[in-house]
Amino acid sequence: MTRTDPVVSVRDLNKRYGDFAAVDGISFDIERGETFALLGPNGAGKSTTIEILEGYRDRTDGQVSVLGTDPRHGGLDWKARLGIVLQSTGESGNVTVREQLRHFAGFYPHPRDVEETIAAVGLEEKATTMIRKLSGGQRRRVDVALGIIGRPELLFLDEPTTGFDPEARRQFWDLVRNLKAEGTTILLTTHYLDEAAQLGDRAGIIVGGRLVDIGAIGEIGGADARVPLVRWREDGELREERTEHPATLVARLVAASGTEPHEVEIVRPSLEDVYLQLVRSAGVEPIAEEALAS
Repeated sequence: MTRTDPVVSVRDLNKRYGDFAAVDGISFDIERGETFALLGPNGAGKSTTIEILEGYRDRTDGQVSVLGTDPRHGGLDWKARLGIVLQSTGESGNVTVREQLRHFAGFYPHPRDVEETIAAVGLEEKATTMIRKLSGGQRRRVDVALGIIGRPELLFLDEPTTGFDPEARRQFWDLVRNLKAEGTTILLTTHYLDEAAQLGDRAGIIVGGRLVDIGAIGEIGGADARVPLVRWREDGELREERTEHPATLVARLVAASGTEPHEVEIVRPSLEDVYLQLVRSAGVEPIAEEALAS
């Protein structure tokens, strides 16, 4: 594997269970040093895809390369180059945060400094606390610390900020940006679309086992999906119109009525808006973000 080769390369990946296709012919690359967000509703095939990339699940067919190795044949040396933050570990923890990190650091040839890692996830004041006594959000930070202690070349982040309060989420985003600046390649799954927009360079959206779109964060959905929407109230009715020139439309409305329209707003579609449109176009009704986080 050369420095210019993709860190992850997937071609026509399939995973079937009898007649059911959990993953149905998806293809994508992840370049060195980028943060790639794999997005989709529950049951879309994200977890199956990631487990195949991590070497935890066999594929039915297709070609997969992760750090230049087929995950089916990845040995301990290969696994030591990966960092994995699972959605849930179920770790009760009859050891302290510091003890757990020291233990895991011993599995890697060039681990991070334990105290540096504890500080990076904001657990300095909890370093000597038993993991079982931590809050859910604090345990999640331990999960992240364990995922980065080995200085991974490729870091899998599966719903990493579940249980974080807003301030903790933003601190975690800073950590991810620092990891990226160090050259770490990151594969992120999240139901928080603002998180994907903040951290991702590119995104792939998977629905029903198929990749329905892939591209730079600001280009997903194509140009038409990014056209601004102008909303206003006229004669008691809420009206809306998509236009590339929202200011011109508002000026025309003002000229026609002699006054600014009531309740006028210009909505520029976010990644979340585009994502919801793509998922619904595929015939799936997304679950509310609040329900997923609860």
